[in-house]
Amino acid sequence: MTDDVVGGHLAARARRAASDWRDAVHQACSPLLEAGAISEDYPRRCVEMAEEHGPYFVLAPGIALAHARPEDGVASLGVAVVTLRDPVAFGHPDNDPVDVVFAFGSPDADQHIGLLSSLARHLIDGLADRLRAAEDDATAQQVLEEVRDDR
Repeated sequence: MTDDVVGGHLAARARRAASDWRDAVHQACSPLLEAGAISEDYPRRCVEMAEEHGPYFVLAPGIALAHARPEDGVASLGVAVVTLRDPVAFGHPDNDPVDVVFAFGSPDADQHIGLLSSLARHLIDGLADRLRAAEDDATAQQVLEEVRDDR
């Protein structure tokens, strides 16, 4: 886990098994929780938000960006990603199943803009496919570092 993304955290985990979309969200949040970037409430709130509003954070085919509000337990800026061995359904009519799950947290409305912009640019340029190809955590971490290097 590195922690110089605008004072935040960046972490990747590859080829994990998830029992369902809720488990996938918790797994994506796990590195941020371990780093102290989010509280234990945050993954629960990410799940509750999707239960309340539908799978709004399934952004593109196979890609989700789980997040909740800053007041739901974000201590510092961070993004983590988990790739799944077997995709899971989030209930999105067009973009299911999902096999790349990002978790994102920002302590306020301003700190995240640069990081999300970089992430979006890299997703357009094939970041998700490079993460899917990563065989292990270290390789996935190197791929995710592209987001930091772009900033």
